[in-house]
Amino acid sequence: MTTTPEQPVFRFAPSPNGELHIGHAFSALFTAQSAREAGGRFILRIEDIDLGRARPEFEQGIYDDLAWLGVTWDGPVRRQSEHFDDYRAALTRLQEMGLVYPCFATRAEIEAAAQPGSPRDPEGMPLYPGLWRWRPPRDVEARLSEGAPFALRLDMARAAAKAEAMTGGPLSFVEEDAGPAGETGEVAVEAGRWGDVVIARKEVPTSYHLAVVVDDALQRVTHVTRGQDLFYATFVHRVLQTLLGLTCPRYRHHSLIRDGAGRKLAKSARDTSLKSLREAGVSPEEVRQRLGFDGAHH
Repeated sequence: MTTTPEQPVFRFAPSPNGELHIGHAFSALFTAQSAREAGGRFILRIEDIDLGRARPEFEQGIYDDLAWLGVTWDGPVRRQSEHFDDYRAALTRLQEMGLVYPCFATRAEIEAAAQPGSPRDPEGMPLYPGLWRWRPPRDVEARLSEGAPFALRLDMARAAAKAEAMTGGPLSFVEEDAGPAGETGEVAVEAGRWGDVVIARKEVPTSYHLAVVVDDALQRVTHVTRGQDLFYATFVHRVLQTLLGLTCPRYRHHSLIRDGAGRKLAKSARDTSLKSLREAGVSPEEVRQRLGFDGAHH
């Protein structure tokens, strides 16, 4: 008996916490084109778990910008803020495995505990020094009873060891483009480079890492195309996918659009938004051509 291979599914998943810029346009056009070339579906997901920064006007701006660029998507839009129960269920499974613990340390305390020259994660932050990893239960209970804010961290050493035991060997993923250091093909996962990552918080039962692997599995995403700045996040995602029994997509981390000084574009830096380009009279054709796409709609 043969099974019909599933239709490829690609996704574009912006966060509505600012206006989209030219880098987002490249990612949307790149992913839409990849889906079309593979004969697959292109879906849109709104990653709005950060309830403090997500804004309805930014979400509407995403729809307006994509329509202006000529990018259309298949099926309904998944908004993460409407699916916290899915993430909570995944978090509960990790907790039942004994791989999650609450951490009450502030960023300042973590920074202060990090020794000069101590290792840093791929984003340049000090590797979590384990301040709450082995604290006695009475200390944890005392802080919880006070109602103190906390983050839930994944005990990465134990999580990676369990994931490798489940697969019978080292974890890896397929990179179809090239990572920041030229990684391509089968890439070995180095989960220790991240330390004990935050996977949920007191007020939000998920993080980017947890929500994205749950969503990709539920939406049957087969190909993840995203910027090279997220390449190393895949190390965390492979551990979580394995622990939760989720499928692993193929990955393609495209190069980033940078400014004249070589800095990657960012919403936080107020880089030129697609909305401002549109209002200045720039045509979507000009944007597509500048980014290396032809004048046809993608």
